[in-house]
Amino acid sequence: MRSGILRQASVSIAVLVIATVILGFGYPLVVTGISQVFFRNQANGSLIHANGKLVGSALLGQSFTDAKGNPLPRYFQPRPSEAGSGYDGSSSGASNLGPSNPVLLKEVAQRAQAYRAFNHLAPGAEVPVDAVTASASGLDPDISIQNALDQAPRVAQARHLTVSQVLTVLHQHTTPAEWGFLSEPVVNVLQLNLAMDGLR
Repeated sequence: MRSGILRQASVSIAVLVIATVILGFGYPLVVTGISQVFFRNQANGSLIHANGKLVGSALLGQSFTDAKGNPLPRYFQPRPSEAGSGYDGSSSGASNLGPSNPVLLKEVAQRAQAYRAFNHLAPGAEVPVDAVTASASGLDPDISIQNALDQAPRVAQARHLTVSQVLTVLHQHTTPAEWGFLSEPVVNVLQLNLAMDGLR
């Protein structure tokens, strides 16, 4: 009976060791190797460099503000963020306020008013939802086409460009819907702003 228990214990230990080697080391190494060969940019964080300097990731939103936290007119602005003090990857998350929560309704109304004023829109102008609400992660790097279009005249004025010039760059940096129908076309704010900087 004792030998049977020892045999079962040795088999269990052998299975544990084999499973650990295969699933704990082998599988991750294979997946990492495949991702580095075929999806190197994505596997390494979709990092974006400009003039040899790391400026961010195509997967993470970031602020375009001055030292006092005021949005810079020459840049397209991202959607609001509830992640920490804004776009904080270590505090990723939403406000968890329901659509009828008075706090959220007040925030949305204030953001809509500020959005209209900043982009020189009429007081009653319709405002894109993504311009006044944060994403579930608080790190969304993209904005809707309408949001970008609303901001284009302000960016053009701040950069002393024509609206047509700005719209050309905007359309060049529009990501179409996944497979043509699974989502809405969007604009990556960081990539668009870098392209705008390239125009000087």
